[in-house]
Amino acid sequence: MKLLIVSVGNKMPDWIADGFKEYVKRMPREAQIVLVEVKPEARTTGKTPAQMMEAEAQRILHALPAGCFRIALDERGAQPTTKQLAAQMKNWLGAGQDVAFIIGGADGLHESVKHSAQHLMALSSLTLPHAFVRVLLAEQLYRAHSVLNNHPYHRE
Repeated sequence: MKLLIVSVGNKMPDWIADGFKEYVKRMPREAQIVLVEVKPEARTTGKTPAQMMEAEAQRILHALPAGCFRIALDERGAQPTTKQLAAQMKNWLGAGQDVAFIIGGADGLHESVKHSAQHLMALSSLTLPHAFVRVLLAEQLYRAHSVLNNHPYHRE
């Protein structure tokens, strides 16, 4: 099973790339995290935010592998606890189906992407920078996996 993080944005600052890589390398082969970067729409085209989100949505939907379970990250989504995320991960591992976590760009996710997802999830009720979300999500996936394997990384 692959845990895909499909994220609008490229050319991330080193601290984002380094933080993300740290958690990716900690994950085992059976729950590998794979980053799929989607090119953001240029902000200098004169397009409205809605038009930019629609263009990014087309790129996102094209980047998603067929048959994967889609989770759109959205501040109005369900906010699982660490143990709930670990339980979901256990189900995903059992099913063997790839899971794609979708992170929007600066303007968020277009409704078409949200509607194509099987689940909406929020990491926080706070508004988070989209670049930082990929690091936070990778850490939470590692944490959930550590819970499943009784690794001391997570403490109650």
